[in-house]
Amino acid sequence: MPKILYTPPDYYLVNELLTDEHKIIRSAIRDWVNKSVKPIIEDANQEHRFPLHLIKEMGELGIFGPFLPEKYGCAGLDHISYGLIMTELERGDSGIRSAASVQTSLVMYPIYKFGNEEQRKKYLPRLATGEIIGAFGLTEPNHGSDPSGMTTKIKDKGDHYLLNGAKMWITNASICDIAVVWAKDEKGVIKGLIVEKGMEGFTAPETFHKWSLRASVTGELVFEDVKIPKENVLPDIKGLKGPLMCLNSARYGIAWGAVGAAMDCYDTALRYAKERYQFKKPIAAFQLTQKKLAEMLTEITKAQLLVWRVGTLRNDNRATPAQISMAKRNNVKMALDVARESRQILGAMGITGDFPIMRHIMNLESVITYEGTHDIHLLITGEDITGIEAFH
Repeated sequence: MPKILYTPPDYYLVNELLTDEHKIIRSAIRDWVNKSVKPIIEDANQEHRFPLHLIKEMGELGIFGPFLPEKYGCAGLDHISYGLIMTELERGDSGIRSAASVQTSLVMYPIYKFGNEEQRKKYLPRLATGEIIGAFGLTEPNHGSDPSGMTTKIKDKGDHYLLNGAKMWITNASICDIAVVWAKDEKGVIKGLIVEKGMEGFTAPETFHKWSLRASVTGELVFEDVKIPKENVLPDIKGLKGPLMCLNSARYGIAWGAVGAAMDCYDTALRYAKERYQFKKPIAAFQLTQKKLAEMLTEITKAQLLVWRVGTLRNDNRATPAQISMAKRNNVKMALDVARESRQILGAMGITGDFPIMRHIMNLESVITYEGTHDIHLLITGEDITGIEAFH
């Protein structure tokens, strides 16, 4: 295996703000990414293939549901630890981080938060180890940024519900064993349910021909008269509050993850600029190259401080949805800008699979859209500072 050359930028010594436990956790995930993800991810991306064997390895490392209690087989860590894990995973690939984000924030978190004890004991330990894989069904073909318009329905049939509808752009869809799905009852109230693989009428076709997140499984969840036992309904939540709380957790992880993608691109560009000679000197000696590198490092540093602060607030249960939204929007846009500037420094080499930059760029084009588009997050901030909703 070729040696992984990577020096993470830390211009403002954010490392000093971390505990020894944080550093141990980050080192463990960084080493795993170097060993298990980096050597295979370019081929997996080119082949449009999700490296499924990584699920069990992530489970063994405690990557799934790390901030949930140990009694359910999880690590019981804080939210900064979760963020650092997401940073290292996305340094490897956004698709790998997406799989972990969905399993953790969109499947395990709602079962823990809104489920009963029987549901927690049944599903969480197996999700934590990667024995089973989860998906999250909210987005529909005609309802993305406005999930309140969903048309997926459940009807009360006495001893069970009958589920009909479809969800789209679902990470882990075709490989999932369970899906946390949000649907409206006869009164129009949104409820969460756990749909299991093998239930008659439940299919999950995969979406192909993607230019982005190619090393990730994306698909649909289709429900045709699926019988859902009433014990599979999440009892402690009604309305959009439930899925939006899940999205807050996912957006928090994405804000950290995007920093990892940016750091990987920056480090690649800096290393290349020092080694690539033109006009008898390294291109790092030219003013415009230094300008690019200096601006990239500045934006990465700002993003590092942003997620660290929102992480401390989340640990204290004080981080607002709007604060998390700002971090997601800022950091993904930052990462995409850094990736594009890094690609320019590498010139034509930047589009090849010999370097990770073009893969990061294409992945981030999805990340800037999912879990709330860049524009929607701007409006969330706008509403928060003006008190006026601009969505309608």
